[in-house]
Amino acid sequence: MRWRGRRQSNNIEDRRRMGRRGGTVQVGGLGLVAIVVIAYFLGVDVTPVLNEVSRQQGGGAVQGNTRLTEADVQAGEFVSVTLADTEEIWGRIFRVELGRTYDPPTLVLFKGLTQSPCATASAATGPFYCPADRKIYLDTDFFVTLGRQLGAQGDFAAAYVIAHEVAHHVQDELGILGQANAARQSAGQTASNAISVRIELQADCLSGIWARHAESVLGTIEDGDLSEALNAARKIGDDTLQRNAGRQPMPHTFTHGTSDQRERWFERGYQTGNVGDCDTFGATRL
Repeated sequence: MRWRGRRQSNNIEDRRRMGRRGGTVQVGGLGLVAIVVIAYFLGVDVTPVLNEVSRQQGGGAVQGNTRLTEADVQAGEFVSVTLADTEEIWGRIFRVELGRTYDPPTLVLFKGLTQSPCATASAATGPFYCPADRKIYLDTDFFVTLGRQLGAQGDFAAAYVIAHEVAHHVQDELGILGQANAARQSAGQTASNAISVRIELQADCLSGIWARHAESVLGTIEDGDLSEALNAARKIGDDTLQRNAGRQPMPHTFTHGTSDQRERWFERGYQTGNVGDCDTFGATRL
């Protein structure tokens, strides 16, 4: 991916020089990150644990002496350039194809833990979009997890992750995310999970649209980039994550879709480049 020396976004909120009092958090004798990583692979929601730890330690992040390494600086620049690309591409699509104005999200960079209106943000829990404040939360250390632990290496794999979270904001802008989340709240657990899968697969499809325009409009795609994105989509499918955690895949617990589904919907968006073709909610086959 050609990203060095290119325009960076102004919509970055960098909290990486903020730290927590008291150093590393410990919960029940185990490091918090270890707990969250284990929970991530087992499909367990540990948000209540994280929120309780945050409450005990006084809420959000406080000013500390965290120093950014050269790798941190490079990662921040990469995220900022990728976010700028999403702004340009979705601004164009909204204007030309949808006849609307695109209002881009803010992306919060942090290290360790930070607070959002939706939940405590952590590198181990992965990046997420919070519709309550319309911000994306990302600890770039997650890219290390993505490459080393999940086997999804490459800068375009990381770009796909960013594009996927931006796609949730696009869903929010179009009113899709609010309707889907409202439906989830009134549904049982299995039905709620099924709606979540459709939300996530649509975001994958929208990410594919972004990749197509990054290639055709911005010319930033290099040989091997699309393979990196497709590999990342495969590595983070629910069935693959559960299998790699030593569990039998249980479809009723899936919240993001299988590896095949995630790869297929990303490729659909890339091949068609049409927002209308990303209607996972109207699809009879995912």
